[in-house]
Amino acid sequence: MLTLKAAGLVDVDAGTIIRPGIVRVDGDRIVSVGETAVGSADEGEVIDLGDSILLPGLMDMEVNLLMGGRGENPGLSQVQDDPPTRVLRAVGNARRTLRAGFTTVRNLGLFVKTGGYLLDVALGKAIDAGWIDGPRIIPAGHAITPTGGHLDPTMFAAFMPGVLELTIEEGIANGVDEIRKAVRYQIKHGAQLIKVCCSGGVMSLTGEAGAQHYSDEELRVIVDEAHRRGLRVAAHTHGAEAVKHAVDCGIDCIEHGFLMDDEAIQMLVDNDRFLVTTRRLAQAMDVSKAPKVLQDKAAEMFPKAETSIKAAYEAGVKIAVGTDAPAIPHGRNADELVTLVEWGMPPAAVLRSATTIAADLINVTDRGRLAEGLLADIIAVPGNPLEDISVTQHVDFVMKGGKVFRNEHIN
Repeated sequence: MLTLKAAGLVDVDAGTIIRPGIVRVDGDRIVSVGETAVGSADEGEVIDLGDSILLPGLMDMEVNLLMGGRGENPGLSQVQDDPPTRVLRAVGNARRTLRAGFTTVRNLGLFVKTGGYLLDVALGKAIDAGWIDGPRIIPAGHAITPTGGHLDPTMFAAFMPGVLELTIEEGIANGVDEIRKAVRYQIKHGAQLIKVCCSGGVMSLTGEAGAQHYSDEELRVIVDEAHRRGLRVAAHTHGAEAVKHAVDCGIDCIEHGFLMDDEAIQMLVDNDRFLVTTRRLAQAMDVSKAPKVLQDKAAEMFPKAETSIKAAYEAGVKIAVGTDAPAIPHGRNADELVTLVEWGMPPAAVLRSATTIAADLINVTDRGRLAEGLLADIIAVPGNPLEDISVTQHVDFVMKGGKVFRNEHIN
């Protein structure tokens, strides 16, 4: 039995602080919270977190732990880094993400040469086994994208034919038969959701970022295969028309959505779909070394991200936090929360986007709140995040499943 004592804890549903912040943990679960835990501190270990405020572990709904990180050469990694190198680098990325207070992530689609191995599934297994430190991973395996689509890696550097061509198993799929095979392969080998490239992107040579890449028929096949197996589908999508087609085809979650118009936003609301934010990258992503055509695309696209996220929030879209790390560095995930507040979302709403709404997106009920019976995924920050969301950038205590992974309060 273990008791956490702090100045307060956040009730994310109510958007209030409960004082004092007392949470009692047994094994990997929370057994009591707040006043119901008072008086139990004399039983078992007590961790005194002083003036800190407790929060449920935060969640990032779009990361790629197998990309970015220390020692990577972004311009050459596609052709230099073999799968073992990527996994070993991901160990550091996973640890930094967990220590930043993010205890659950969706690893949203490999688009690198792996020989067919689902590296994010393997990474998640190693974390779950306790071999390495990291967040709980919801893996997508390989992203499903058409030849020449945004997540076709040959499009990022305009490789000549025959260079770095990916297989159907690695996600390059055209037409309904190849798409079914690609999706089934990901599910067979451990994917817990499916990622699809629905439109163009900013940092690839695919033409207009908003243009729809897969046909409606192809999108419906992806949704059909995933939904029959109980998996949700997330779609990289920017353009308003592409968002509308994705929603109409049954896509569960839109990633980015920078160019959404009011009609597309209302379709998300009416059909009870999710939007994952990734707005920080529009403010902080370094594109200085990218080709001029991509710099020009970013200069046009990124300013539109601010207006679309504010409109989506005001319309009532279910918004979940995502960073697209390493588009912003691994371990800096909380920068996304700060940007969302700067761009018009209230801190309480942003915290829900990183906790309860994220839990709803991954279809789980065992996390996202500090409540009896839930997983003991608990973090502490040095101040009230409802008044100053930037305190989430300075997490000083991290517990996942009842195990402490960071504690800056030890004398």
